[in-house]
Amino acid sequence: MNNLLSDNTNFRVRSISLKRAVEILAKNNIEVNDCETTIILDFLYHIAQNYNKCEAFNKIETLMGNRTC
Repeated sequence: MNNLLSDNTNFRVRSISLKRAVEILAKNNIEVNDCETTIILDFLYHIAQNYNKCEAFNKIETLMGNRTC
């Protein structure tokens, strides 16, 4: 299924299949169909991507703050 949240998002690796995501959600008493699962996975991939950007920014900021003249 296509990415429903953004057409220009580039996720290189999607390691969780829809079937596996449905199984994981079902174990937690959450019943969803494939379309809903796709939306949930897209959302989680967006969060992960933004978290990684935030981590990289914090590392750069720390390195810049530790520079000596």
